Amino acid sequence: MNVLKGPLTFIPKIISGMCQDVIFYKTKNFGTRVNNEISLLVIHNISLPPKIFGDSYIERFFLNSLPVDKHPYFLEIQNLEVSSHFCIKRDGTVVQFVSCLDKAWHAGVSLYKGREKCNEFSIGIELEGADDIPYTDAQYQSLKYLTLSLRQSYPNIKDNITGHSNIAPTRKTDPGIAFDWERFWNSIK
Repeated sequence: MNVLKGPLTFIPKIISGMCQDVIFYKTKNFGTRVNNEISLLVIHNISLPPKIFGDSYIERFFLNSLPVDKHPYFLEIQNLEVSSHFCIKRDGTVVQFVSCLDKAWHAGVSLYKGREKCNEFSIGIELEGADDIPYTDAQYQSLKYLTLSLRQSYPNIKDNITGHSNIAPTRKTDPGIAFDWERFWNSIK
């Protein structure tokens, strides 16, 4: 399998929960789904330290190996065990951390269309970014192709795509005001 760095230029195949041709780092921060229904895609953002891009700190955070001596913020989050199925870096590179068949720990306390515990039935995609900093063209491109792939593999997602802020509005604001929902929706029509 060829691992692609940079933005996706095609719809990748998903086989047994694993997206082909993308980087994979297996985290311990996941669980077994109560059922295999996947019917929601949640878009997030993350940057470590906040509003700083380009390092491997996101990956290290999801792998529980964040170097807490590198930034004061890392001390605040050092004991959190979180993950996402995917992260799209600023250059469009897609990294997978959890099989789509498993439950990543990305949504926390959440509610979507009357259903609680969104981790049980969702896939999480983190965009390397911040609420008020525009995302890159490469990220939108990779998000488009990854979303199309996920919809093909898990048709119950359909248009059940939302931001973290919509499923946890009292706790979260991501993907934020900088995320261009219209651009995204138009790209996956």
